[in-house]
Amino acid sequence: MKIEGRNSVLEALRSEEVTVNSLTCEKGRSDSVTALARQQGVKITFVDKSVLDKMCPDGKHQGYVAEVTDFHYCEVEDILSAEHPFVVVLDGLSDPHNFGSIIRVCECAGVDGIIIGKNRQVAVTDTVVRVSAGAASHVRIARVTNVHAAIKQLQQAGVWVYALDMDGQEITSARLTGAVALVVGGEGSGISPYTKKCCDGVVSLKLKGKVNSLNASVACGIALYEALRQRG
Repeated sequence: MKIEGRNSVLEALRSEEVTVNSLTCEKGRSDSVTALARQQGVKITFVDKSVLDKMCPDGKHQGYVAEVTDFHYCEVEDILSAEHPFVVVLDGLSDPHNFGSIIRVCECAGVDGIIIGKNRQVAVTDTVVRVSAGAASHVRIARVTNVHAAIKQLQQAGVWVYALDMDGQEITSARLTGAVALVVGGEGSGISPYTKKCCDGVVSLKLKGKVNSLNASVACGIALYEALRQRG
């Protein structure tokens, strides 16, 4: 897997879950990224910017491209090992930019893990890692065959699972302390009816404008920080 961008590369180097195999930098770079790479014995190659532009046609490499081992997914049991699991479940999210943003806000909010499905869900790709600004190197992500079975597994472990949807109770009135999981739906279609039925409850965000929905990553961020507020 290829990781591009200064922050993404730096966080990959700092992570215990990611192995950086090699680092390609723009000539003249000498900072904390190259210093940490040297400290870890990572092979560094300095090249002209034009070479990096060819490696990353979107031009967002910021002078750094790293080759790393493929993303290591964890098991649901790893996420449940936390004392009071704080979990996000994604149901059919297909946009890598939304996924990367959700990973970033999950890391900032102290989420113990994210659960995604193998079908109808974007995997952890180069783009997702870059958009997450390196947070993907620090968040546990489990990729499961059946999201509904994973929700049941959470519930059997004592985790209360809430779907984040527009027809639920106001989120500030829900109890989001203790072991809790929030389910976030995909772009456009939202949470599937059966997934919603599997949850213990449905919570919603108060909307006062003329647009009746929020971007998935924005809605997830607001909901997580309400949970964080309640959790102290």
